[in-house]
Amino acid sequence: MQEPDREIESIEEFDQVVARGTLAGFRVQSVDLTGRTAALLSTDTSESVFLGCPMETEAAAKVRAGGALVFPPVPDLPFDPYRGTLYSPAELFEGLTEHGYVRTPDALAYAWFQRTKTDGDIFASMLRSIHDDAVSDALDEFLVGTRVVGVMGGHALERGSDGFAGAARLGRALARTGLTVATGGGPGAMEAANLGAYTAPHEDAVLDEALELLGKTPSFRPSIGAWAEAAFAVRERWPDGGASVGIPTWFYGHEPPNAFASHIAKYFANATREDGLLARSTAGVVFLPGAAGTVQEIFDNATPNYYESRGEPTPMVLVDRDHWTRRLPTWPLLEALAEGRSMKARIALVDSVDEAPEALLSMLG
Repeated sequence: MQEPDREIESIEEFDQVVARGTLAGFRVQSVDLTGRTAALLSTDTSESVFLGCPMETEAAAKVRAGGALVFPPVPDLPFDPYRGTLYSPAELFEGLTEHGYVRTPDALAYAWFQRTKTDGDIFASMLRSIHDDAVSDALDEFLVGTRVVGVMGGHALERGSDGFAGAARLGRALARTGLTVATGGGPGAMEAANLGAYTAPHEDAVLDEALELLGKTPSFRPSIGAWAEAAFAVRERWPDGGASVGIPTWFYGHEPPNAFASHIAKYFANATREDGLLARSTAGVVFLPGAAGTVQEIFDNATPNYYESRGEPTPMVLVDRDHWTRRLPTWPLLEALAEGRSMKARIALVDSVDEAPEALLSMLG
């Protein structure tokens, strides 16, 4: 596997590497090199790879002749398949105020996906795969040295509800313990948990005020634009929020990404997104009340814990005893699976969201 320090993802990194005398063996991702022709002509580029890097014709010919692989930028795409970093909310929602949500990079990427996902074009399929792999690489780089806790819950939970406020308190509490909160990156419970992590560095009253402001625009329906603008207004009023991760997908493109995750790993392939989110939740997962999607995530997470295919089982906390034992009786099956296995000590059922952080931390040790 390529070492992270062999990847160049900014012009500053490029200049630093060139100053050391060689680009041999490096991977350069989406860096505009049109102003670095002299450096490319004079530097060893053997066994290097340039992914989506604009460069002058003379420079491209030289690096190819010198043993490099050059994957040129793809014109007219609403996304960069070779990107070296995660998305930010500002990037995905660029142009929101001026042109509306339909002209944002997020909406344009979804429209492209809708046009190409069933046309059988191997080129479009390849671009999606390259993009998703690049996003996974960027996500792993960002999470190095962190302890990640996943928060799973439904997209239908509206701002202004008690459930939304509870999920936000949960995200804040988990972030304040030093854990990195990761969610599915969408609206509802996901947005709430990211909001909580965002407000974690601020006084408690900030979350209360933010919830009140957001409650005036309860849902992303009927207007994604109004819903997103309300979130950006909160971010503007209280800047310098805490970091967290959102991992959404254009597969569910009708659900927009939320603006409170500081770093967004957005995928085309939902299966890659789902498995990646759970696999990276190394400090466990809290499951808020949800429907079919959340039930699926519970057992997607339980399976590697059962077989210990990812090593020692990670904590699983299910919130709302009535929901998970009566309405959707998932807990009895999870208990039965855990019986006699090491994962038994890593599952918990709590009555309220405010009990979840303590339950999780007690299982982490």
